[in-house]
Amino acid sequence: MSVPHPTIALLQTSSLTSVVQQELERAILVGEYPPGSKLIEATLALKLGVSRGPVREAFRMLEEGGLLRVEKNRGVFVRDIPTAEAIEIFDLRATLDELVGRQLAVHITPAQLKEIKALVADMERQVKAQDAYNYHLLNLKFHDRLVELAGNRKLTDIYRKLIKELSLFRRLNLADSWLMPITANEHRPIVAAIASGDPDAAGRAMFEHAMDSKNRTIANELERATSVPLPVKTPRRKRV
Repeated sequence: MSVPHPTIALLQTSSLTSVVQQELERAILVGEYPPGSKLIEATLALKLGVSRGPVREAFRMLEEGGLLRVEKNRGVFVRDIPTAEAIEIFDLRATLDELVGRQLAVHITPAQLKEIKALVADMERQVKAQDAYNYHLLNLKFHDRLVELAGNRKLTDIYRKLIKELSLFRRLNLADSWLMPITANEHRPIVAAIASGDPDAAGRAMFEHAMDSKNRTIANELERATSVPLPVKTPRRKRV
């Protein structure tokens, strides 16, 4: 059996590492490995049918991407984003969203506007169907597409990293189907502001939507953190 040229071997390994990274990232973001979960290199290599090298390299890449943390002598864990860090991410995201809105108001094309209107219509259909899972995917696609259309690749890279980190923090909130109509109703005004060609209005609409999302998420998280389950009372036995 011939040994591949070192360059070819490197490309094969890099490609395999990318596939492993994408699969692990997908599993983390959809909640298969919730925050705090320990990831075992050997177990994942066996599950994915690869050697441990690509898994190890994928761990490194996902750590750089903010989804994993590596603890010496303890292992690799899915990150648990603290509230204080989530607030910082939300604030940064809002600022980036404002910039995106201002750019789109000036540069968006009729075809692109039609595309994002279709995404909003798709989200509204998921609300009527009470399909929280597909609504969430479309919501992510809507905002990601807006950032892409702004045409700034560096901004897109930074934005996607922030959204992935926020997904770890927002996992419980994303399952709340009662939030769907609230967030869905905020999307048409964003599209209308962009379509108006007014950079100030579009930037403000996107900034306020991001800040409303922040306030809802933080309030829900604090409520969960401070809620104390009532003790179960054991009925007292009557004396005979």
